[in-house]
Amino acid sequence: MTTPEPHIRRYERFLGETRGLRFDGYDAMWRWSVDELEAFWGSIWDYFGLRSPTPHECVLRERRMPGAQWFPGAQVNYAQHLFTHADASHAAGHPAIVFADEAMLARGELQQIAWPELRRQVAACAAALRGMGVQRGDRVCAVLPNVPQTIVVFLACASLGAIWSVCSPDMGPVAVLDRFRQIEPKVLVAGDGYRYAGQAHDRRELLRQLLAELPSVRHAVLWRHLGLEADLSGPQREAHDLDALLAADAAVAPEWLPFDHPLWVVYSSGTTGLPKPIVHGHGGVMLEALKMGALHNNVGPSVMNGDRFHWYSSTGWIMWNSQLGALLGGTTVCIFDGSPAGPHGAPDWSTLWRFAGLARCSFFGAGAAFYASCLKAGVEPQAVADLSALRAVGSTGSPLSVEGYRWIWDKLPKVDGEKIWLAPISGGTDFAGAFVGGLPTLPVVEGEMQCRCLGASVEAWSEPDANGVGRALIDEVGELVCTKPMPSMPLYFWGDAQGRRYHDSYFDMYPGVWRHGDWIRITPRGGAIIYGRSDATINRHGIRMGTAELYRAVEALPEVLDSLVVDLEYLGRDSWMPLFVVLRDGVTLDEALTKRIKQVIREALSARHVPNDVFQVSGIPRTLSGKKMELPVKKLLLGAAPDAVLKRDAMANADCVDWYVSLARSRSRS
Repeated sequence: MTTPEPHIRRYERFLGETRGLRFDGYDAMWRWSVDELEAFWGSIWDYFGLRSPTPHECVLRERRMPGAQWFPGAQVNYAQHLFTHADASHAAGHPAIVFADEAMLARGELQQIAWPELRRQVAACAAALRGMGVQRGDRVCAVLPNVPQTIVVFLACASLGAIWSVCSPDMGPVAVLDRFRQIEPKVLVAGDGYRYAGQAHDRRELLRQLLAELPSVRHAVLWRHLGLEADLSGPQREAHDLDALLAADAAVAPEWLPFDHPLWVVYSSGTTGLPKPIVHGHGGVMLEALKMGALHNNVGPSVMNGDRFHWYSSTGWIMWNSQLGALLGGTTVCIFDGSPAGPHGAPDWSTLWRFAGLARCSFFGAGAAFYASCLKAGVEPQAVADLSALRAVGSTGSPLSVEGYRWIWDKLPKVDGEKIWLAPISGGTDFAGAFVGGLPTLPVVEGEMQCRCLGASVEAWSEPDANGVGRALIDEVGELVCTKPMPSMPLYFWGDAQGRRYHDSYFDMYPGVWRHGDWIRITPRGGAIIYGRSDATINRHGIRMGTAELYRAVEALPEVLDSLVVDLEYLGRDSWMPLFVVLRDGVTLDEALTKRIKQVIREALSARHVPNDVFQVSGIPRTLSGKKMELPVKKLLLGAAPDAVLKRDAMANADCVDWYVSLARSRSRS
């Protein structure tokens, strides 16, 4: 297999031919992209062929955060641009969506949806929503799994200018209501249940609770995924069947919308208070997705005779939104609905690799925890699947360990005789994009992300001085900041009329500079290493360290499956740093293993970072997207009310919480 010319080279050539620009390496191009924001983002508009019936007055009206206004006067539509590929020659013969769930994968079956059929279903759904009275700015909320129908309803909303918001069906009623109550949807689209790990989960009771608590809903659309009957009608609410709506024929063209018209509402993790309802716009999301997908992830319809892009996600994680961005570039998206570990009670971490082989994925992405689980389970991907189409691997969600890099390179096929391209990224829900990521033309150094992304003025900053200004650091750990605006940054938070909550979330530490909340080190060669959340950092005896370093040391032990550490600083008392570990079946934490764990930390980090206590636990609290809940556990142990900091309905494993609550109570009495 010969790898074709990467997109970034084509873009470089485009800049030379249309702008007369030449760069001596990627660093020079990156610096131009952040120094000349207007020229860079204007070139992205032109390179990807965005269209508007009205010209934009300028690219960026004013360089300020928050409040930057991009492409004023332009009109766009996410769905309109996406469907330019429906009739394009490069998409001929290549499906828009490839899908399988657990049962289909077991039978070796795939569902494929062609571009014209996707457009037909979206038009049918848009016509139905319009018939329900949905207009620009109305909110349409969904509780649906990662299936093609979810994509269809989202695109229908986008085409009308309605505002989309989705929750995963495994979320509890409190978590869903905490989100949807804030935005008062007119329409709720929901499934009767979902399937996961070989089991069917009836969610009709959830739907009943949602409709009882969301009086703004005038239309409820049911998807009978499990074939269950449910009456969602009410005194002032009509009920509809999703499959029937999608079966109709209609001709609804996407509407032209202002560049910054709201596209969707996504939510922060909401560890304290209500989740932050973050509003992103059509134009900004489109530009970021096109740039990231083609130039950094190097996927597109003409790169490899039709790329197939997969990033394992639920609908409750921003990576679901990000994966859909590949459609904007004409790339086939491959989606899987189900457990990455196979049936309940019989973990099979080869599941996603078998899907990748069956779907002929060329780019495979997942959370870093997935690769760690594969490593621990001894998975041999090439023994269970034909991965000959695979040429790139992505990782996000948490830092990928050096061992994870080595496992991927050792276990996945070589491309043109070289190690497969590994492209970890780091960004977030907050701006629906990536700050640091990969580039196919740069070397990959284990443990590092390759580069700061184009247009992302990312730096590591020291603590602010008296004027609130940090000092840019190289090869030192500092706060991850973005010093200049990006088009996909939030328009606003829903209901935050004065912008105070938005400001306090990102600009409280460094006025006018986005503080992301991660520790980062920019290496002398231009790469980046993320060390975890800055607000959950270990600070022992004045020496700061990200938790990822400790996890790498501890989880390298064969007995340790998972771990979490928090550093508690009490007023008037010595700090206390407990370490929580999940051990392999049959292993018990005794004095000898505790000593080994502490010795490993002492040797890998320093004596300062040896925990005060080590506890064996049944599970590490994680969000639905797999992130360790360091800060909520820290706040719990510092005395916060459990229900205020640990949102069980928004957790992947809420059953493990009671142990931590009990520990917190015992600590408060001591």
